[in-house]
Amino acid sequence: MIEFRVENNLLILIYEPVGNPEWIFKKLRKQKAIPIKKTFVFKRKDLFEQSLDKNLEKDYDGQAEFIFGKLVEDNYYKINRNKLDISKDVFIHKDIKITWKFFIASRGVSIFRKIDKLLNEDIYIGGEKDSHIPKEEFNKMLDDFPKEGELEKYVDARLSTVLINYFNTTVDSEEKYKDYMNKKISIKGKNIYKMFKKSELVKYKAIYEELKRMLKDEANFNEKEWQKEMHKIILLLYPKYINVFDEALVEAGCKKRKRLDYLLVDAGGNIDIIEIKKPSNDSIVRPTKYRNNYTPALALSKTIMQIEKYIYYLNRWGKKGEDCLIKRYKRKLPEGFSIKIINPSGLIIMGRDNGLSPDQKSDFEVIRRKYKNVIDILTYDDLLRRLNFIISQLESNNN
Repeated sequence: MIEFRVENNLLILIYEPVGNPEWIFKKLRKQKAIPIKKTFVFKRKDLFEQSLDKNLEKDYDGQAEFIFGKLVEDNYYKINRNKLDISKDVFIHKDIKITWKFFIASRGVSIFRKIDKLLNEDIYIGGEKDSHIPKEEFNKMLDDFPKEGELEKYVDARLSTVLINYFNTTVDSEEKYKDYMNKKISIKGKNIYKMFKKSELVKYKAIYEELKRMLKDEANFNEKEWQKEMHKIILLLYPKYINVFDEALVEAGCKKRKRLDYLLVDAGGNIDIIEIKKPSNDSIVRPTKYRNNYTPALALSKTIMQIEKYIYYLNRWGKKGEDCLIKRYKRKLPEGFSIKIINPSGLIIMGRDNGLSPDQKSDFEVIRRKYKNVIDILTYDDLLRRLNFIISQLESNNN
């Protein structure tokens, strides 16, 4: 049994072994240091005075007492690294009630020896130090330390994953271990969504207002400037994309080249094609029906066909195209970044749908879904609605 007490600013470890502790004193006469419970290491000089007196009197009272720590500045008990056989000193705040469970886990595992391998600085528990483990978190960590039963389940699971490939009667211990771990109380994250919620709300409100302003003053933009402003908005709305490249030349066979207006590149190096047209109410569906259906407007049909051909050319270009694009845009890319041409998709932003009838909107949705596997078609009103929904969600108190 191991207990702790405080006397004259000293933290005393009281060890009561099974049987008479005389062996401890005998070993300390012969050895420089002795291990206790595979965790603590003590020398003869660490014996508390009372233990030394009892030793001389041959009156052991069934226990031995060691000086384990000393109260130092900032109200911490300093435990010298040598007493735990680790490479860092341990400091435990004086307000914390210390028990043997702080030091020894299941199967005699030294807790601080495990912590020592993961840190490059002294270990502080509790108190107000800049770098320390709060008392509550340290206790949670101890509670989550693998127990005997959990270790058994883990070993069974590892064996089961091998044996199940060769024996039909193998118990699926891996599934049992997963069920057990899923029932354990998990650590909680820092809720980074909440941390950035306010700044995200400011961002999306600013985008929403800027897009509304642009749509109101659309006549005062030329096509090129409109596209440049929209690229900034797209990069904010689709954070997976890190850059927009303009005027990319693509091989189209027989030494021909096609010039793409803009390419999007995501954080993984994959490229997509984007086409942005200034808004027009008549650019997405025709005003009259053909065989009782509203069909794509000529401007939309041309844009869809254009992107489909660009995707075709890019896929044929393959590895040669990747090398060409990397070479051309190297200065705009992070060091060591690679561009990949792997089934690029297209994004079309054009037109308004706020003036469409319900039937026109329904048929426009059919048109969009027809091409959704390769091309995403958005109207400017789509963007406004999406922004409005995002803002409403961020303003809610449900997250």
